[in-house]
Amino acid sequence: MTSAAADNEPTAVADCQTTAVVFAYHNVGVRCLRVLLDQGVRIPLVLTHEDSPTETIWYDSVASLCAEHSIETLTVEDPNHPDVVARIRALSPDFLFSFYYRKMLGAELLAIPKHGALNMHGSLLPKYRGRVPINWAVLHGETETGASLHYMDVKPDAGDLVAQTSVPILSDDTALEVFQKVVVAAEMTFVRALPQLIAGTAPSVPLDLKAGSYFSGRKPQDGRIDWTKSARDVYNLIRAVAPPYPGAFTEMGGTDIVIARARMYAVKSPLSTIKAGTVLRGAQDRVGITCGDGFFIEPLSIIVNAQTLDAVATRHWLTAVALP
Repeated sequence: MTSAAADNEPTAVADCQTTAVVFAYHNVGVRCLRVLLDQGVRIPLVLTHEDSPTETIWYDSVASLCAEHSIETLTVEDPNHPDVVARIRALSPDFLFSFYYRKMLGAELLAIPKHGALNMHGSLLPKYRGRVPINWAVLHGETETGASLHYMDVKPDAGDLVAQTSVPILSDDTALEVFQKVVVAAEMTFVRALPQLIAGTAPSVPLDLKAGSYFSGRKPQDGRIDWTKSARDVYNLIRAVAPPYPGAFTEMGGTDIVIARARMYAVKSPLSTIKAGTVLRGAQDRVGITCGDGFFIEPLSIIVNAQTLDAVATRHWLTAVALP
């Protein structure tokens, strides 16, 4: 575990006079809201999102948590609309927090809270600033990521760092498995930092933006597999967008399939003479697909016509449909 405030133990607990307006969504939003409630922070308003009918909702509901605690919620298309800004300004909050909220907050909003506006980001800033940082980290084969609490600036994910907690990315972790670790890291980071923020003793460390990069969002079509890439690159793509994300997809035997789970097929030497994307049968009836470097990916679960097949059914399907 690493932290910008690793040597500082919590020194204060919020009292009922501390107020925060919160922008929150997703599991990180739920867990960090629970931290605020646990430490006695008064939350007069939470802004969240309507669940999209086109998105698979597999995560926890901020709106439901707020309903349990009789916290007023607001969903708006534009959080920077003058009416929204005026409403939040009238609340005169001590803090403004953003936890996995999907819209950018403008300068007028950020200037409202007395003691600062802070965001929880799912990477070890300044690395992987921007959208879907966990998916990008897995895609690039990183072995570590984490959660970072930082002050917000108009420039995204660029404000001073308060605290961060790292988590490992194992070689076979999917983005969902890494996300679950980051949720815990976010809660740990916030539990540690919140008393210091309230006491006015929290660190504020400028980020060296040149030491990281900014990444944009990803679209479902970005999951198309390019079999001319290395087996490692293809495997990382499969892990990075595995369900509940849209998935890595390809066409086999005239049918579009999603490779939901796979592993690297161990071979002693690459078979560089075989065309990338070719399905071959190996030892013990295992089935592999060749990649551009001559190594193989072994699908362990595929989705065909909205039906998820296990390893045995996947092998049978590929043998029947895709083998020459």
